[in-house]
Amino acid sequence: MKKIVVDFDLCESNGLCMEVIPEIFEVRDDDYLYVLNEYPSQNQMEKVEEAIRSCPKQAISLVDED
Repeated sequence: MKKIVVDFDLCESNGLCMEVIPEIFEVRDDDYLYVLNEYPSQNQMEKVEEAIRSCPKQAISLVDED
């Protein structure tokens, strides 16, 4: 199982990931990024990987969790 991990020390909450897949990432009115689902489904994985690539700070990663 893959888990989304965000390095919040790097994250600027610019929302590019949210533009790619808003059902996973959300930047709220407090200007902080929230991960709505840390365990994306297989059919969301392509968009999650696109969101990871779109992050200018490389603050998002996927880790294996068994």
